[in-house]
Amino acid sequence: MTIFEALRKDHDIQRDLLARLVETHGDSEERDTLYQQVRAELKYHANAEERALYIPMMDIDLTQEKARHSVAEHHEIDELIELLDDTDYSASHWLTHAKQLQHLVTHHLDEEEHEVFQLAGRGLQENQKSSLAKEYQEEMRRQRSN
Repeated sequence: MTIFEALRKDHDIQRDLLARLVETHGDSEERDTLYQQVRAELKYHANAEERALYIPMMDIDLTQEKARHSVAEHHEIDELIELLDDTDYSASHWLTHAKQLQHLVTHHLDEEEHEVFQLAGRGLQENQKSSLAKEYQEEMRRQRSN
């Protein structure tokens, strides 16, 4: 498995969780459960992805700018999560912010899959692609077990 395949697998999980989250209503147990899952998945994924993909990409001239852009998008996602954390589930604008999060994350994932992965595929060595996948998966396992 390559780093790109490992990341795509988790991207699909994030898309599914976000789609389910924006279908929830009010201060419900379902909304809380899904939001906590989304929040954790996004945090774990960003941390592991930055370590396993973006740090190596920053060492390559070809991919450095794209890596920095993607890390900046992770920070935008973090800011939106902080806004959701500070908003009551029953507030009318909670769902608006959740939909903004879904849009931002979906844009980010699509950009990674259609631009970043192709560029990184040219910049990274073949053996790196599988070793980085292992590093990413180990980091995700470590974070999910904490």
